[in-house]
Formats: sequence, structure tokens, C-alpha cells
Amino acid sequence: MNSHSYVHPMTRYLKRVFDLLGSIFGLVLISPIVPIIMLAIKLDSKGPILFTQERIGLALPMYVKIFRVIKFRTMYVDAETNGAPQWAKVNDPRITKVGLFLRKTRMDELPQLINVLKGEMSLVGPRPERPGFYNKLENEIPFYVERTYGVTPGITGLAQVNQGYDVTIEDVRSKLAYDHAYALSLSDPLSWLKFESIILFKTLSVVLCGRGQ
Repeated sequence: MNSHSYVHPMTRYLKRVFDLLGSIFGLVLISPIVPIIMLAIKLDSKGPILFTQERIGLALPMYVKIFRVIKFRTMYVDAETNGAPQWAKVNDPRITKVGLFLRKTRMDELPQLINVLKGEMSLVGPRPERPGFYNKLENEIPFYVERTYGVTPGITGLAQVNQGYDVTIEDVRSKLAYDHAYALSLSDPLSWLKFESIILFKTLSVVLCGRGQ
């Protein structure tokens, strides 16, 4: 059975068109502030301006896509010295001063518009997880892997705007219902459009109010 057969064809088409137009418009819109962000990162701490990391993408019956997400660097270089993946914590000492501001406003995720343009991500969808956490979460949380079956991960999403960043496994567990609720909305174009509009409005509120982490 096709894993994304529940997605209405019109929803799939409109979502991709929306992603293309939104990512192009977004890249043009942020172009004046990108040099300022890049300079601030460079002056604040040593290391590259951009940061890439492997993430789990769209899941289909025969395979799962892996891609490299692009972000502005918000942590000091070698933040994970032992090589093991770690969740960011509240008042995490690994986060730079500029990085804290970028995370609060979610501006660190602006380069992901390139991932959206390439079709690796969507503007709205479940948070793309790191492969290093994936097996552990799959073993501890029922129906966790199904969250991206037929759904491209997003820069923002229903779970992200309602709960924020993941700090513990319990955070991920409580977000799962939001991810599945959004996936169900894809079966009806009008329902999807309503969800999409609410999520984008709430995302704008998070950015303007600096409620990121």
C-alpha cells in the first residue's frame, strides 16, 4: 500500500506549489538581513557561519530519505565533543550569545528555505529528527516512525508552535499527537489549508515575540 495514499492529490500539489513560492519569497525577503546575521555570527565566535547536519526526511514504503539540513550556527564549534548527539538544554552553555538570539527568534532556521526549495523539506511539517536519536525514539515511542510517512518534514509545524524545542523524550512523546493530527489534515485540501494558515500565523507570533529556545 502506498504510504502517502491518504494525502489528497490536490493537497500534495498545492503544498509543493506553496513551498516553492514561499521559499523563493522568503529568500528574497530575508536577503537584506542575511549579511548582518552572517557578520554577527563571525564576530561572536570562531567557526563556520552555516551549520549542516544529517536529518531523517520523507518516509516511503521502500526507503527513508536522508538529507542535510542547513542552519545558521548557534553553538560553539565542537559542541558535541564526544561525537554523541545531544539535545539542547535550557540555558545551554554551548549556545553562543548571537546563537541565543537566533534561536529565540527562530532566525537560525532561515537557511532551511534552501532545503524547502530543493524539495528536502516543506515550510510546514513534522520536525526532521537526527538519525542518532531515531532508533532510540522508535523503540521508546509507539508510532513514532509513522510521523513522517508520506509527510515531508518542515521548518515549522503544529508541534513546534505549540510546544517548542525537544529537551527530553517526553517532549517528543507529547508532540507526536500534533504530528499525526497535521498528517491527517492532508487528506482534505480545505482542512490542510486551515491548519497551514494557523501554523504559519503562530510561527510569525513566535518569531516576533522571541519565544523560541
